[in-house]
Amino acid sequence: MKHRLLIAASVAAVILAGCNREADPATETTTTVAVADPATEVPVTPTETPGQVFANVAAASDAFEIETSKLAQTNAASDEIKKFADQMVKAHTESTAKLKAAAAAANPQITPMPQMTAAQQAQLDDLKGKTGAEFDRAYATAQVTAHQATLDALQGYSAGGDVPALKDFATSLIPIVTAHLNMAKAL
Repeated sequence: MKHRLLIAASVAAVILAGCNREADPATETTTTVAVADPATEVPVTPTETPGQVFANVAAASDAFEIETSKLAQTNAASDEIKKFADQMVKAHTESTAKLKAAAAAANPQITPMPQMTAAQQAQLDDLKGKTGAEFDRAYATAQVTAHQATLDALQGYSAGGDVPALKDFATSLIPIVTAHLNMAKAL
């Protein structure tokens, strides 16, 4: 996973290197090309650092967890699912606050962008059409998949990240997300 973040940054560097030419500032227009990190589907612009990419992935993960869990609080049939959803809203709201603090400690500061990926949004939209036991099964599956992806991103950034405050954030969340993943598997 750490290599995926570095690959995204490398792709951005290659794009920028290809643009290394003399230009007339009076006639030059700037176009930002967004490239999606294949591991996360999060849009990556050529100027984003690996720290920014990671912060965006973490923010999108929190946003997905919060929104799907709020939906579970009303659409789930199982008290176990509703209890898990309550825990996820609380935990991921806290995670978002910790992420913002870590990103603010970066030099230069990073602003996490909590925009869900197209796949996350599609999964949320799919869950909106379900209720009861059907919702419970789909939500549990989504939680396992989402927490595994988040754990992979945290482990990768913890091992090879470029922003110390974000590395500390990632490292501190690994045991929490591992516990959430195990809880989701048990649903």
